[in-house]
Amino acid sequence: MAGIPHDHYEPKSGFEQWLHKRLPIVGLVYDTLMIPTPKNLNWMWIWGIVLVFCLALQIVTGIVLVMHYTPHVDMAFASVEHIMRDVNGGWALRYLHANGASLFFVAVYLHIFRGLYYGSYKAPREVTWIIGMLIYLAMMGTAFMGYVLPWGQMSFWGATVITGLFGAIPGVGPDIQAWLLGGPAVDNATLNRFFSLHYLLPFVIAALVAVHIWAFHSTGNNNPTGVEVRRTSKAEAEKDTLPFWPYFVIKDLFALVVVLVVFFAIVGFMPNYLGHPDNYIEANPLATPAHIVPEWYFLPFYAILRAFTADVWAVQFVQFITFGIVDAKFFGVLAMFGAIAVMALAPWLDTSSVRSGKYRPMFKWWFWLLCVDFIVLMWVGAQSTDFPFDWISLIAATYWFAYFLVILPLLGVIEKPLPQPSTIEEDFKAHYPHAAE
Repeated sequence: MAGIPHDHYEPKSGFEQWLHKRLPIVGLVYDTLMIPTPKNLNWMWIWGIVLVFCLALQIVTGIVLVMHYTPHVDMAFASVEHIMRDVNGGWALRYLHANGASLFFVAVYLHIFRGLYYGSYKAPREVTWIIGMLIYLAMMGTAFMGYVLPWGQMSFWGATVITGLFGAIPGVGPDIQAWLLGGPAVDNATLNRFFSLHYLLPFVIAALVAVHIWAFHSTGNNNPTGVEVRRTSKAEAEKDTLPFWPYFVIKDLFALVVVLVVFFAIVGFMPNYLGHPDNYIEANPLATPAHIVPEWYFLPFYAILRAFTADVWAVQFVQFITFGIVDAKFFGVLAMFGAIAVMALAPWLDTSSVRSGKYRPMFKWWFWLLCVDFIVLMWVGAQSTDFPFDWISLIAATYWFAYFLVILPLLGVIEKPLPQPSTIEEDFKAHYPHAAE
């Protein structure tokens, strides 16, 4: 698809021309800042800058924390306490890093659900969506490995439970689990592996973010109407867009300041609110906590993992047709990863020709029910597996899969969408009739 017509960087001075021929970095920055952006973007388009800030915060604070951390089972817990008590500003660095992970996931979930509502995954942005899903998976891996590093009770037992899932894979599972752990059980080799990967993956995420930004700069931003920017001429494109600088940069920075006011209030006054008190107890392989609970941002998928027990008929049926190869534990693992996979496949599961949910009356109801379902899964993931929580998690997990595999494909066939604006300019004028031309 051709790019949106706009002015490109033209070097003026002799030095600029010299540099541009050898390293067109100034032109790259200029074209990034001045990229034509749909002028009807709403406040749900501010999460990109929050995510970039979170990534930078996690890398910077992580590098400084590593200077004082010791990745050894006999010293890891004590080194974290040393950071908290003896290192100048160490407590602030650790709380910024820990709560920064939570802000990262708040922003990424809002970013993903905004994309699901406004159809940002649809052509020609399928590759952008898939790259975003890869970033999300890398974030989950990074966060899980980081949670193990303090070597508290929840760190140790969380690592034991999650790595044990790989052991459920028929045939090769035990070998994969031993390879991940570096031995037969969670121990020093496991901590060293997770420390190395936790330090490496943020830079992989940064590279994927650069590709993600490159991808949507190639196709152009989606917008609340789902209508594409006119590309027939520069004059037509200018009626639908505004330069990213200064209009959207200032808007995004204002939103970032508001978000950071709340974030720093949490870091300053309630830094352990989202943590688990058991992680302030040093890891003990001989004492299992009463309830092993992952961090809040893993809870929806943890609930899906636990929902499919041996009593569920779907599990029994799959176990029967696979001659017992797929047992309940392996089925739960497949369901957990499948819940992310179906979200990644949304560009091909959604059969509607209309991109934005604003003009899909039936879709809205099912989508908002999906949002409620996600919150319910998050809540029930922190509960026990007793009745009625087992039933709630099973119903919520079933709806998650039904939304992507059944409802989205059917809505494209049976739903009658509302009339859409013919251009972004038309939508903008409808909302801001007195805006300056």
